[in-house]
Amino acid sequence: MIPWQEEEIIFAPLNGRIIPLEEVPNPTFSHKFLGDGIAIMPNDGQVVAPVDGRVANIFRSKHAIGILSNKGVEILIHVGLETVLLNGEGFTVHVKRGEMVKRGDLLLSFHLKTIKKRAASLLTPVIITNHEQAEITKIASRPTCVAGQSALLRVMVTRTCLFRVK
Repeated sequence: MIPWQEEEIIFAPLNGRIIPLEEVPNPTFSHKFLGDGIAIMPNDGQVVAPVDGRVANIFRSKHAIGILSNKGVEILIHVGLETVLLNGEGFTVHVKRGEMVKRGDLLLSFHLKTIKKRAASLLTPVIITNHEQAEITKIASRPTCVAGQSALLRVMVTRTCLFRVK
């Protein structure tokens, strides 16, 4: 097998304020049990694709979505904390599982006031779930981000190829 690395830049999926993942008041995220990444305190209720790729997973409760980038990076966008308990109330999904998306395409929207009132927090973790195959560098240069435009993370993904010689 021949290994090589590919770079993927992860852009902000929401407008808002950038928060270190370690400061998320939930140990699943702050202790990086699901992977490394960053969190955003959203200013509005729209989530866009952070990369070009495919919708890999849409949680039944509509509070989270998984994207597989064209370069093999797995990204989980988890809107708010303890939002699974809302059973989809306040969320609208705009894509289907398996659908190809471009950076900036609308993935889901949520009613900011409903989520703020009923969930533990609006803080939204953006996690690289296949972190064991990647080298992640935080590159956000400002305290706030613009959805689809602000670069947040540089991910170097290790890939392998098996060549068969006859």
